[in-house]
Amino acid sequence: MQIIPAIDLIDGKCVRLTEGDYSQKTAYSSSPLEMAKIYEANGITRLHLVDLDGAKAGKVTNWKVAETIAANTNLVMDFGGGVKTREEVERIIDMGIAYVTVGSIAVKNPETFKEWIAVFGPERFMLGADVKDETIMVSGWFEASGIQLIPFIESYMALGIRNVFCTDISKDGRLEGPSTALYAKIKKHFPELFLIASGGVAVMDDLHELELAGCDGAIIGKAIYENRISIESLKAFNEKKPNQC
Repeated sequence: MQIIPAIDLIDGKCVRLTEGDYSQKTAYSSSPLEMAKIYEANGITRLHLVDLDGAKAGKVTNWKVAETIAANTNLVMDFGGGVKTREEVERIIDMGIAYVTVGSIAVKNPETFKEWIAVFGPERFMLGADVKDETIMVSGWFEASGIQLIPFIESYMALGIRNVFCTDISKDGRLEGPSTALYAKIKKHFPELFLIASGGVAVMDDLHELELAGCDGAIIGKAIYENRISIESLKAFNEKKPNQC
């Protein structure tokens, strides 16, 4: 299972939200590039970079941070938050970023996303499934779509999508443990899916449980910033078997 630290951005700074609530924001002192370099120096190969300003505004905002990290590290990155146009997709790919993260547009404007898949290939996208009670949430988690999680994933797997990260909003930023049973359910339905768990990871035992549930990756954010999980322990977890990207 891959360890994927998260860097969430507001005004170009590292932040963490609780349950996706922008009013429950905690800012951290380290610069995004500094954090990315620390991860890389400790053997981390992946990074989940989220433009929270972009998610709220409906257009990518924190371009400079993404460009700086892509240019100054060798991390395999995914980046998104408010991606709405083909031009934004092209710009992200041209930066050398491995995956364009897509969420709301896959729900609200599936024909546009299908066009992107046809043009750029399904392997260039990471589909974000943000859920509350297994219902897909959109627009920075402000809006319930009425679409159920399993059919949503199934519809895009039919188009070649294999990389999906699922965030249980009720767990995100609360450091109360991840929705392990939910991820096990997803993997049971879609064993060939590369499933990344997101939200709630608080201690190393959570990572072991997610691995046992069949998750292929785990995104970790607040637990690192608040020293619940050390970067050294993540390095040791990664080193127990060969890394894959």
